[in-house]
Amino acid sequence: MKPRKVTRMTRYLNSTLSRICLWSLAIMTIASTGCYGLGGSNINLGFLEYPIPVSPYYQFLQEQKFHNKERYDRVPILGPTTSGGTAVALDPPSDDEVMQALEQARPVQGGIPLLWEKQRNDVRIIKEKIADYIDPPRFYPLIGPAQLHHAHYKCTIYFDERTTVGYPVPHTLHDREAIEVVYVDHNHFHMVGDVEPYTTPNL
Repeated sequence: MKPRKVTRMTRYLNSTLSRICLWSLAIMTIASTGCYGLGGSNINLGFLEYPIPVSPYYQFLQEQKFHNKERYDRVPILGPTTSGGTAVALDPPSDDEVMQALEQARPVQGGIPLLWEKQRNDVRIIKEKIADYIDPPRFYPLIGPAQLHHAHYKCTIYFDERTTVGYPVPHTLHDREAIEVVYVDHNHFHMVGDVEPYTTPNL
């Protein structure tokens, strides 16, 4: 007997059947695992039942937001000022606080590799106190009698900024003398009157 010729139509049907079989096996495998839906419950959440990938950049933004709230966005309440002395602020803004303020004014984070990136190098920070005064005592809700101490700082940042653009025409922008000025407020409260010292409770 002569061997049967395999036509183009036969090859197409074989490849189509093999694809249908593979997809059917894949769907059956997913449906039989516990990762599908809510494990056979009667609750239907639609597309929320499936895992949605999230970029690590947004996770970093949330962590950075908590970092700033924990360290810089809350006003501390200190003890009473020294009687007869001048109240002077002794805590200038840290370099991290200045860089966080600079990032809000001139961000470099969130670029796309090989398409658009921005770098900041050779950073130099100069901090100057421009105001330091204290308000007269008054009553503040949830605090009580207190004085608001104002401390304002002018921070000048000198840095080397490089911007790399990869599309549509690859080129690099290099600003060697970039300057930015940010103002940081270190306002805080001082308690007024006879304030009992804090004691650690006995546990």
